[in-house]
Amino acid sequence: MTEVTKLLQKWHASFQKGTDFDSWGQLVEAIDEYQILARQLQKEAQSQPNSSEFTDDQKKVIGKLATCLELRSAALQSSQSPEDFKLEDLKKLEPIIKNILTYNKEFPFDVQPVPLRKILAPGEEENLEFEEEEEDSGAGAGSPDTFPIRVPGTLLPRLPSEPGMTLLTIKIEKIGLKDAGQCIDPYITISVKDLNGVDLTPVQDTPVASRKEDMYVHFNVDIEIQKHTEKLMQGAAIFFEFKHYKPKKRFTSTKCFAFMEMDEIKPGQIVIELYKKPTDFKRKKLQLLTKKPLYLHLHQTLHKE
Repeated sequence: MTEVTKLLQKWHASFQKGTDFDSWGQLVEAIDEYQILARQLQKEAQSQPNSSEFTDDQKKVIGKLATCLELRSAALQSSQSPEDFKLEDLKKLEPIIKNILTYNKEFPFDVQPVPLRKILAPGEEENLEFEEEEEDSGAGAGSPDTFPIRVPGTLLPRLPSEPGMTLLTIKIEKIGLKDAGQCIDPYITISVKDLNGVDLTPVQDTPVASRKEDMYVHFNVDIEIQKHTEKLMQGAAIFFEFKHYKPKKRFTSTKCFAFMEMDEIKPGQIVIELYKKPTDFKRKKLQLLTKKPLYLHLHQTLHKE
């Protein structure tokens, strides 16, 4: 069996697993499976010609499949849009994912592959050169700006409630940055880590920010922490990594990060300090990003049965 055949079988198995979870109503598991597969497909669609077994046309199809997986994943996380990408739409793609090498019809949905971007694993960009401090060039700084609508991030729904247990919703309101107006496609990655930097819950990404205004990037998005607060060990922390796209280097980079410790979990508003990258999940060598009074603004809600 060739490597390509093995790869297609792996993709098809993952696709089936995701649609099975989806049809059984196991939405968190379905979203996870769709996201993992979408990332694998995007990586292949964006690979260099000499390092891929697929033709350019096949890679376009692979990129469109990834977009459809992201659209379905977004639909499962949103209760608002009537134009949601449905499970039966996604299932129409199964013959394509099985037969990418021989597929020669028009793609059934009018979607585009995600733009060519380097997709980095968490922490990978920290091994690349450090981001130079960008000086205010005035390009767009301070002017109200609205971002184009894109596929939302990987936010997960709230866990089922349990008697006597508390769930935490954190609304990310806005972040203050001196060059807020110049950040392209900014979003925030949220993770819950123990003292050794090990993940205690699935990592989540916000959608791209809703707008930039003056020295703030506005998000106004709710994050459901995927563990009851009583089950979070002392010493754990919730991390927020602010990321943005760098066109010159063609990758998404972490600009700064912030974190909240367990004793800061309480209802209401909180502002937390911003630290220089690389993200220090063990919290050993922290350096403030700026002396200016610029922070990450959050609002916490506790839900108890």
